[in-house]
Amino acid sequence: MTRTRRARRDRMRAREGSSAVEFAMVALPFCLMMFAILELGLVFVTDSVLENATIETGRLVRTGQASARGMDAAQFKSAVCARMSVFSADCPTRLSIDVRVIPQFNTTPPDPMAGETFNDGALTYSNGLPGDLVLVRAWYKQPLLTTFMSQGLSRLKDGTVRLTATTAFRNEPA
Repeated sequence: MTRTRRARRDRMRAREGSSAVEFAMVALPFCLMMFAILELGLVFVTDSVLENATIETGRLVRTGQASARGMDAAQFKSAVCARMSVFSADCPTRLSIDVRVIPQFNTTPPDPMAGETFNDGALTYSNGLPGDLVLVRAWYKQPLLTTFMSQGLSRLKDGTVRLTATTAFRNEPA
């Protein structure tokens, strides 16, 4: 056997495991990226469901049905959770709501996420009177499984992600 043939054969043997090594280098980032895409999709679906549930439940306040039923914060929260379909199982522990009368639409209410923790003490509940401007806000604590996603999406010190839904309207006349 000549030297060139032997060198060629040795080079071929040296490449036998290269596909496995290349796959090992690409597999972990690929799997992490796919998992992050799926988790981000779940966040978008949850956000859409929260937004719709907040708007639909806010309609009870706008039409005066909440006042007629004597609805309080816990009942309003239950009504939002009932409209969250597949996410309603853990909803009561993850959802925070704030329903308040505002003097005008450009009012900036206190932000419970202004610090590095979520401040439930800044939240109130008021159905208002006919003709009042009402702001309905809801925050849903979304658990994330990938740590780099929670680092990128969280504004809070504890790393939790809060999805927010807001609607403002004028209550209908009596």
